[in-house]
Amino acid sequence: MRQYSADLTPPWKKPQPVPEVPADPGLVVEEPGTGFCGAVIRCEAGTVTLEDRFGKHRVFPLEPRGFLLEGRVVTLVRPSSSGPARSAPSRTASGSVAVPGARARVARAGRIYVEGRHDAELVEKVWGDDLRIEGVVVEYLGGVDDLPSIVADFTPGPDARLGVLVDHLVPGSKEWRIAEAVTSEHALVVGHPYIDIWEAVKPSSVGIEGWPRVPRGQDWKTGVCRALGWPSDNTGAVWQAILARVSSYKDLEPELLGRVEELIDFVTA
Repeated sequence: MRQYSADLTPPWKKPQPVPEVPADPGLVVEEPGTGFCGAVIRCEAGTVTLEDRFGKHRVFPLEPRGFLLEGRVVTLVRPSSSGPARSAPSRTASGSVAVPGARARVARAGRIYVEGRHDAELVEKVWGDDLRIEGVVVEYLGGVDDLPSIVADFTPGPDARLGVLVDHLVPGSKEWRIAEAVTSEHALVVGHPYIDIWEAVKPSSVGIEGWPRVPRGQDWKTGVCRALGWPSDNTGAVWQAILARVSSYKDLEPELLGRVEELIDFVTA
């Protein structure tokens, strides 16, 4: 006769074994209770310290089933002193902790809009790795004169937030008045003070003392090229040369860095 187990609990209802994973430096995990995601930088008796992509540190207890690793529940344990040493976590161009081998997340419904192609290319170069992990798509508008109607057409909501990065967003400017007309609580318009995204690149990274002043009424890019002796008949090629000098967030002005990080946080909240 066939022998049956006295335990009639269906297999899918039985507790599943949870793997134990050494908390080696550089391992990226998430604490599900708080949603804090970061790389292990220290593991001591009973605790582990994580560092997120902004450099913020949090200390958590080493509890059973206490963390998520690539979406799976795991139990972190102190690494064996005889185990292989891991190097310190590497960084992306934006300064966040790199996640080796991570796949791009399926795109969110939310978006980040920027004014032009050059803005989009700069954001992609510095924050591209972060954006792919977060599933955030960046699109360029070709200007913000029709921004209120563009936001209305997007119909932002709790699950589809919209972030907009605007050039020359200073009190009293045309861009300021346009941004003030966007009132949706699910849309965030922020900006930097520079007339053009070129100015957000530090002059030292480009090899100049400073960005020249261009008289009002004159095309800014053309005026800059003429003042610096760069070819003014092909500003696209000049921009590519500028972009090639940008390797990380260290080459950008803080007024731009903070605003892009703010938009990423808003869209992914």
